[in-house]
Amino acid sequence: MEARPWRERVSLEEELLEQLQRQVSEAATRRADALAEGVAELGSVYKVAKALNKGWTTVDQAIKKHGSARTDPEKTA
Repeated sequence: MEARPWRERVSLEEELLEQLQRQVSEAATRRADALAEGVAELGSVYKVAKALNKGWTTVDQAIKKHGSARTDPEKTA
């Protein structure tokens, strides 16, 4: 089988990268929404972070950067 020309391969890979970037962005938004739901349930970013064994700044930044429902959650217990 003859290999595809390099321009065609580059074009195909660029399309794939765009699809993957969209999927990553959508997943980050869903994750942030789930984290925000956890904050609503548990009462603070700190409690969510502790439950997930993550730093509170990681949780807080994910919600702020990717959350569709912008909230100002309490950061301490």
